[in-house]
Amino acid sequence: MEFKSIDEQVIQKYQQDEQLMIRLFVQWCANNEVNPHELYSRAYPDQQENETMKKIVEEAKFEEEIDIDNETMLDVLQLFGNDDLAFILTDEIERLSKKQI
Repeated sequence: MEFKSIDEQVIQKYQQDEQLMIRLFVQWCANNEVNPHELYSRAYPDQQENETMKKIVEEAKFEEEIDIDNETMLDVLQLFGNDDLAFILTDEIERLSKKQI
């Protein structure tokens, strides 16, 4: 029984960390005036809409901008195995840097 409890705790911790990753992604998108749903669908065109991200976007309040640098965002995405999204984000970062010139 104790192992089940440990397994449940590990799963719960991963889900909490995943939600934090999604919150950071949504915040990064808001800071850079990018639609998070559009970027996600470019990275994962065959997947349905990410319900957790949808909920976070709906609940998000961006009264205080949290600065998330590009490298940190890429590292966080890759840490969670979102390599396709990190690749798309890299393209978006390039596009945004060209736009600022």
